[in-house]
Amino acid sequence: MTDWLVGLMETLGAPGAGLAIALENLFPPLPSEVILPLAGFTASRGEMDLLDVLVCTTLGSVVGALALYWVGALLGRERMLAIAAKLPLVKASDIEKTEAWFLRHGRKTVFFGRMIPLFRSLISVPAGVERMPLGTFTLLTTAGSLIWNTVFVLAGYFLGENWSLVEAYAGIGSKVVLALVALAVLVFVGVRLAERRKGRHAARR
Repeated sequence: MTDWLVGLMETLGAPGAGLAIALENLFPPLPSEVILPLAGFTASRGEMDLLDVLVCTTLGSVVGALALYWVGALLGRERMLAIAAKLPLVKASDIEKTEAWFLRHGRKTVFFGRMIPLFRSLISVPAGVERMPLGTFTLLTTAGSLIWNTVFVLAGYFLGENWSLVEAYAGIGSKVVLALVALAVLVFVGVRLAERRKGRHAARR
């Protein structure tokens, strides 16, 4: 993958890094933790302008996030509830509670979510479903993405040949987030199965 990214940036320059980040929003297996430090390292060698890299990667983040926002907007609340009704162990009330929570904390969630692995992409979908004002969503996404991108691009820029260290340490953070998500899912499933058992016992009495 590194060779592909290098080739893309050699061909397109900073816009190539921006394109890679836009695709990363749509295809999470393309990690920004690799793209951004590599772009910073490339800029440190004088092959790209650092400011151009920051502008293009942030623009790429916004474009990718807007694409997912519109996926959520086209999907809509009714379809979300219909999909939830078909999922095992998921209730419509779960979606409604999530919806209420997002309405209260949506702005903070969009802003800080841009700096959390995995959630960076996913947070755009509920924002679209709830039709968060497009200007607000774009502004918060731009601000959060600019912070995230700047940290990783500058890390690669100053580390130079050791830019891959950023990926190694960021990978640990990503694994922690994934582990917490997995734990939350297990807890949710356990609670819901326990509720089902209680319901069956009550029905037999």
